[in-house]
Amino acid sequence: MKNSINLQDVFLNKVRKENIAITIYLSNGYQIRGNVKGFDNYTIILESEGKQQLIYKHAILTMNPIRNINFGNTNPRNNTVE
Repeated sequence: MKNSINLQDVFLNKVRKENIAITIYLSNGYQIRGNVKGFDNYTIILESEGKQQLIYKHAILTMNPIRNINFGNTNPRNNTVE
């Protein structure tokens, strides 16, 4: 069985662990900027302006970090960046 990397999880874990703010663009035209506090397969918890919001991933078009992220070497065994 081939190991694959879930880039979405790697990206979200990186911005969460390094406390990098992101801008989330939603399908209804809204933009939300904040820090990822947690996520699962269907949702992201974003803290913005002192409040937490639960955002459904199916409503997200794009996510942009405020700075570039160094992914380094990606380890497919545990979906992490080394």
